[in-house]
Amino acid sequence: MQGQVPQTEDAVGSQYVVIGGPERKAERTNIIVMKFGGTSVADATCIKRVANRIVDARKAGHPVVAVVSARGDTTDELIELAKEISENPPAREMDMLLSTGERISAALVAMAIHELGYDAISLTGSQAGIVTDTVHTKAKILDIRPQRISRALEEDKIVLVAGFQGVSTNQDVTTLGRGGSDTTAVALAAALGAEACMIFTDVDGIYTTDPRIVPEARKLDFISNDEMLELTASGAKVMMLRSIEVARRFDVPLWVRSSFTDAPGTLIGQEEKGMEQAIVSGVTYALGDAKVTIHDLPDRVGVAAKVFTTLARANVNVDVIIQNVSAGGAADISFTADENDLPKITAVLDGLKGELGFSSFDLDKEVAKVTLVGAGMKTYPGIAAKMFETLAENNINIEMISTSSIKISCVIRKAQVETAVKALHAAFKLHEDMVSREEIFS
Repeated sequence: MQGQVPQTEDAVGSQYVVIGGPERKAERTNIIVMKFGGTSVADATCIKRVANRIVDARKAGHPVVAVVSARGDTTDELIELAKEISENPPAREMDMLLSTGERISAALVAMAIHELGYDAISLTGSQAGIVTDTVHTKAKILDIRPQRISRALEEDKIVLVAGFQGVSTNQDVTTLGRGGSDTTAVALAAALGAEACMIFTDVDGIYTTDPRIVPEARKLDFISNDEMLELTASGAKVMMLRSIEVARRFDVPLWVRSSFTDAPGTLIGQEEKGMEQAIVSGVTYALGDAKVTIHDLPDRVGVAAKVFTTLARANVNVDVIIQNVSAGGAADISFTADENDLPKITAVLDGLKGELGFSSFDLDKEVAKVTLVGAGMKTYPGIAAKMFETLAENNINIEMISTSSIKISCVIRKAQVETAVKALHAAFKLHEDMVSREEIFS
């Protein structure tokens, strides 16, 4: 357990489920956790539709915990409001402000459920027992104390939880970052031993790529946690990365479904032994990356460690890293990071320049990352070669490469992303189901 865990507004007793510490899987129950995104609760009609869907699950015999996001563009509007007051608002006060959007949604959905004749109660993240670390605007869940939720379910109430938020070990309101309601829902499902966690959104599942770019993209019935982790880390926006990590760790069956249809959606789960695997499951892209290059960095022990340790302390996540061959005792290092972190990166490198003695650094915002993901890559050679060949045939230069056992990422020019995604989707025949290696390489 990390730090002293505070009493939340309504937490009682000493029992809790550790999310950030040693793994503890709750005993499986027939509880269903349902999460609804901002478009799902955008207006009164949408809210009533959500209330009906929740009540239908309750009628089917499931105790229901529903997590809701802020309505529509509420979060963006609150951020703009803050900017009207301050160019650099305190992170603590931003959390206080941004947490209100989800609380509004939870209360409104609870009201709609009452109108349908069912008892419901809305809870803030703190009241729901969600305890986080002290990093404002990007907090991580440390513990779940679901006693109040459990009591409400025992009283036959439907529980609405404001997503995206919790209470820190310093007893401050915290938020979990963009998409944090996904993590709220999956963490609660793990803590409650839920039968399933269902993420309702404006798409009807996980696709082989972005259907807005490739209309022939195919919806997947199933994708493994590992593949979904790589897709999300590489740019897919359907789910928040940390929510997939929690689902994998606690073996939470996770469905992505549409709020507007009854289609079954896509199941994200553990890979079963003996299951036939697609060679490539999907191709995704990230437009929010930037490339940073440090020039003439002294090539001696500890220099790179100093750079990346200092960046980590500034809460900068670094992705692809390449160090050029040393020439004359100096080398260039390039890495990619979130474009939004460039001010922090600039401050860090300005501070290190005199200490480490490098000559300069460049920031390039016109890059993007395109990634192939597939569990079948582990047993089929030649995927990387086929990817590089396809990009070359389309006159797309590869600037950086990163690989794992189930993914290959290439950093390219941002202007060429659409061409790259279309070409790779076609080359690996992702519009077809379970294509053989012979078909791909023929």
